[in-house]
Amino acid sequence: MNHVAAGPFQEWLDQFRASLRGNGGTNVPCGDCVGCCVSSYSILVRPEDQQARDAIPSDLLVSAPGLPKGHKVMGYYSDGTCPMLSDRKCTIYASRPQTCRDYDCRVFAGAGMLAGTEKPVINKRVSEWRFTYPTDADRRAHAAMQAAAAFIENNAASFPNGRAPKNPSGIAVLAAKVYNVFLDEQFSTESTEIANAIVAMSKAFDAGELL
Repeated sequence: MNHVAAGPFQEWLDQFRASLRGNGGTNVPCGDCVGCCVSSYSILVRPEDQQARDAIPSDLLVSAPGLPKGHKVMGYYSDGTCPMLSDRKCTIYASRPQTCRDYDCRVFAGAGMLAGTEKPVINKRVSEWRFTYPTDADRRAHAAMQAAAAFIENNAASFPNGRAPKNPSGIAVLAAKVYNVFLDEQFSTESTEIANAIVAMSKAFDAGELL
């Protein structure tokens, strides 16, 4: 199996968390991989993605259900390919929407999980990523993120009203937001206590109260 350098773990995690807050995208060393472009992802195009809206044919955009007016979604072809992909290259790369700029399949490697059984191309790249650990703190952060993902995946019933992400993307992103919960040992083994701490930290992260 080929190994692909994913970068120092803590550096990647800090960048990914900043991206989740809208502070730019992540710089993913994709190489020739187009996994996210051929894996049946619908792409959210926000009102502020004006360059993308100008570049994407209007007949490929439909209103995004459940979101305010002006939010659009671009679907994919029957084989799962993005309509903007041609000869394995994005035809609107410089104008691509923020959704594409934010996508980083290293989050699955960070969480210690695959992207889902229906995402074989992405799963191949996920299995190839290799982070480095310049300090012990990098290793502890990675272990904490993996522990967070495993807890979220296996303890949905412990969350208020059982409301925990079920899909791999949701689990991995939440684990990146709340990995700090698993860096210390202040919690007992009571799963409800841990779930409540995760909910509180996720809300604090989304409110911009955590770095």
